[in-house]
Amino acid sequence: MTDSQVIREIKDGQIELYSILIQRYEKKIQAFILQLLRTYRMEAYAEDICQETFYKAFKSLDTFRDEEATFSTWLYTIARNTTLSEIRKSKHSELFLDETVQTSQVSLNLLPEQELLRNESVQKVREAINCLPEKQRSALILREYEQMDYKEIAQILNSTVSSVKSLLFRARGSIKSQLETYVHNEHQWSDMKG
Repeated sequence: MTDSQVIREIKDGQIELYSILIQRYEKKIQAFILQLLRTYRMEAYAEDICQETFYKAFKSLDTFRDEEATFSTWLYTIARNTTLSEIRKSKHSELFLDETVQTSQVSLNLLPEQELLRNESVQKVREAINCLPEKQRSALILREYEQMDYKEIAQILNSTVSSVKSLLFRARGSIKSQLETYVHNEHQWSDMKG
C-alpha cells in the first residue's frame, strides 16, 4: 500500500492503519530530530518530539493533500517545526550538526596519522556547518544527509526551489571559505615540519 492509499483508508475510518505510517517513517524522523538536537545535549527530547510529530500529523491528517506534497515531506516539515519550537522553548537559538552524524566509512588501509587527519578534517567541516545560519544549515542537512531533492526541501522550509538552491550555494560557499583557512594553515604546518 502506498502512503496515499493508507491515508485514504485512515480518513475513511481505519485509524489503526496509522501504525503503518509510523513503522515506515519513525526511525528516519527520529534520526532527523536527533541530528537537530544533539548539539544542545537535548537528545533526551528526541523520542518525545518524534511522538509529538506523529501525533500532530495524525491530528492534521484531514488537512493533508497529497497532490501538494508527499507524506514524508509533510512529516519532515512537522518534525522540523516541532523540533525548532522545542529548541526555542529551551532558550537555544542555534541549530547545529553534531559530531555523531554519520560520515563515510573509514578505509581500513589508513595509517594512524591519516586517520587522525581525516577525523580532524571531518570535525572542521562540522564546525563550519555549525556556523551557518539556521535555514542554510537545515537545507544542507536535508540535502546532504537526508538526500532530499530541492522540491522536498523547499516544501519543508516553506520556501521556493530557487531559494533552496540559493541557500545551498551560500552554505557551500561559506563552508568552503571557512575551510580554506584551515587547509592553508595545514599546508603551512606541513611545510614547517617537512
